[in-house]
Amino acid sequence: MSNITYLTEEGLKKLQDELAHLKTVERPSISRQIAEARDKGDLSENAEYDAAKDAQGLLELKISKMEDLLANSRLIDESKLDISKVSVLCRVKIRNTANKAEMSYMLVAENEADLKSGKISVGSPIGKGLLGKKVGEIAEITTPAGKLNFEILDISLG
Repeated sequence: MSNITYLTEEGLKKLQDELAHLKTVERPSISRQIAEARDKGDLSENAEYDAAKDAQGLLELKISKMEDLLANSRLIDESKLDISKVSVLCRVKIRNTANKAEMSYMLVAENEADLKSGKISVGSPIGKGLLGKKVGEIAEITTPAGKLNFEILDISLG
């Protein structure tokens, strides 16, 4: 069974661009490094050759994983999102009931999460706890720091 990853248009483009870079820039660069190391003679005692071959293996693994991710990705149609409850691609404004601190997060796929830009993964403890909640509801979320309660103040599209 394959895991389907839901991506935003921005996330899909970023993934496609990174994969293209790995294939068109990184792969030829490593091939050149292998050729240069091979030209230096005896491969059995050539640390540069071994290092370049290891780097090539890691690169090919990364490319393969990204291709699998793309093959199992689905683009989220924002026009069909229901913002009556928290779901992927929704921006949700929440208030910590203990200290009254307000925060706003956009729930995204795991590989698009970026806390600095306010994007959290739907697979994170907070993301999981918020999914399906409606405005006015309290989400009780278990985090490594303990249980936190967040009131849902607003739900909007990204």
